[in-house]
Amino acid sequence: MKASDLKSKTIAELNQELSSLLKQQLGLRIKKSLQQLENTSLLSKIRKDIARVRTVLTQLKAKQAQNAQNA
Repeated sequence: MKASDLKSKTIAELNQELSSLLKQQLGLRIKKSLQQLENTSLLSKIRKDIARVRTVLTQLKAKQAQNAQNA
């Protein structure tokens, strides 16, 4: 997932994406604890995707707040 792809989404879509990623992360963590996860690099990929989504969300919210102040 690229940040440029995320920037074209709305806040609602980003929140939905974040929720989905968090559920995936939980499932992977459970599989890891049960020693059923073969590809452990997925955990770090999901964690980085979550960080990207949260960063873009923060940027969009800051932009909206700035636009509201200027209006």
